[in-house]
Amino acid sequence: MSNYQIDQIDQKILSFLVKNARMPFLEIARECGVSGAAIHQRVKRLESNGVITGSRLLVKPQALGLNVCAFVSVSLSEANKYPDVIESFKRISEIVECHFVTGKHAILIKLYCFDHDHLMEILLNTIQKIPYVQSTDTQISLDQAIERQVWVKEYQNTSFSASVKKSRMKAAKENRD
Repeated sequence: MSNYQIDQIDQKILSFLVKNARMPFLEIARECGVSGAAIHQRVKRLESNGVITGSRLLVKPQALGLNVCAFVSVSLSEANKYPDVIESFKRISEIVECHFVTGKHAILIKLYCFDHDHLMEILLNTIQKIPYVQSTDTQISLDQAIERQVWVKEYQNTSFSASVKKSRMKAAKENRD
């Protein structure tokens, strides 16, 4: 996503699609005051510029019996083995997110399990047996208070890279003053 400019119509389209990815383009067109073809073209352009990276159907894990959500911080014995560990994590279907993070641990994963016994099995017999995984620290989620996509409404008529540049320039100016 180089310097793609997001205008107000793009912002409106994104705000509708974030709320409901199945919203018909004609309905979005009516809301935006443009043609259905224009919406289709804009969505294609947003996709080709990497602003929209896909759409998906979301399933509540509990509906499948996955009643335990856990976050596991993972320390590595060798930091340069990160790609190898990630490849192993990709084969563990219980892992739904994986982040390379700063701080005490190198990796933060989110996973869903049926129960605590299942979680313990995954931790002891799968994750902790992966080469270069030195240790894990597990937190169990008791409740997910917020679940949402990025907030689209307040972005101004500028590219993301330009807005970052502006905020850095503003901070530099404030530091000079």
